Amino acid sequence: MTLRLKFLSCLLLGGLLLAQTAAAHRLRPAIVTVTFGGDGTWSAALQLNLEALLAGIGPEHEDTSQAPQAGAYNALRELPPETLRVQFDEFVPRLLRGIAVRFDGQTVAPQLAAVAIPAVGDTGVERLTVITFGGRIPPGSGVFTWQYAPEFGESALRLKLPGGDIARADCLTAGKESPPFPLDPALLPPRTTIEVLRDYTVLGYTHIVPKGLDHILFVLGIFLLSLGWRPLLYQVTAFTLAHSITLALSLYGVVSLPASVVEPLIALSIVYVAVENMLVSELKAWRVWVVFGFGLLHGLGFAGVLTEVGLPRGEFLPALIAFNVGVELGQLTVIGLALLAVGLWCRGRPWYRARVVIPASALIAAVGGYWTIARILG
Repeated sequence: MTLRLKFLSCLLLGGLLLAQTAAAHRLRPAIVTVTFGGDGTWSAALQLNLEALLAGIGPEHEDTSQAPQAGAYNALRELPPETLRVQFDEFVPRLLRGIAVRFDGQTVAPQLAAVAIPAVGDTGVERLTVITFGGRIPPGSGVFTWQYAPEFGESALRLKLPGGDIARADCLTAGKESPPFPLDPALLPPRTTIEVLRDYTVLGYTHIVPKGLDHILFVLGIFLLSLGWRPLLYQVTAFTLAHSITLALSLYGVVSLPASVVEPLIALSIVYVAVENMLVSELKAWRVWVVFGFGLLHGLGFAGVLTEVGLPRGEFLPALIAFNVGVELGQLTVIGLALLAVGLWCRGRPWYRARVVIPASALIAAVGGYWTIARILG
């Protein structure tokens, strides 16, 4: 085996070890969908990582592997639903104390209605539990607010009217109370354009930095091929156009693919770009079209985030545009940091390809390959 092959083998092994760490579960916001019934009742479906909640892993950690309770979390991941339900039942009083549902400023006690814990599958894939609770709306109530305890982390609140339409969607930082929501839809104050642009731009940006490691690796793969501005411009433009198209088409219901198909293909796109970086030294015509095709897949992945959070009625288009702007700002941040770290120092260096492109691409390919297999098996 040549020294070069030994070197690449070590890099691939290191990439697989890195992938094991990268496979740790990111701490995502709890998705809360509150529905107001026409019969004077309200219900809330809370989708969350129950094991992280039971283990006491809070928002101060980016993913579960960083927390001291990582061992307890991994043990909970192995439990079947009926066993995990026993531990959840003991936790219920604390959970309900950490949820503040208020009507006209008065806190009401939510009543637990149902718990749906998925079966144990691939423990490398996050298991999401749905907890449903609710109660009656106090007579004469005019305003609703929601608040999630700070130690439970962030929450994405979706508010549905009796007809099923999403009237408002808010992304709330840990411990933040939601804006007041008038129960009479006729009294719902219109959200200003500035508020919509601000909230969904932040959502799009944070989906890339720091939460979108797979998208970050794809953008880095695009960046590494050449430090010339033309190759980078062509690829980034193709990627941006493509994911903007499918993001819009998916949210308008024109195209749709399940996450079980989209997520492995996104991982595979990372592998392709990284491997091609090791095989070619300059931009080829087909590369731009391949990046465009993979951009279509990434757009479907972005759409999944907005589908989870929801786009409120009357705010669809500005929210969609703002989210896309946030994604682009996140990608530009990744490219800017890469330029500062590598581009400014390595431009024109004869050793750039051998010492930077090939090693970095090998690591990226290894991580993408691991994710591809894990997402298919999961």
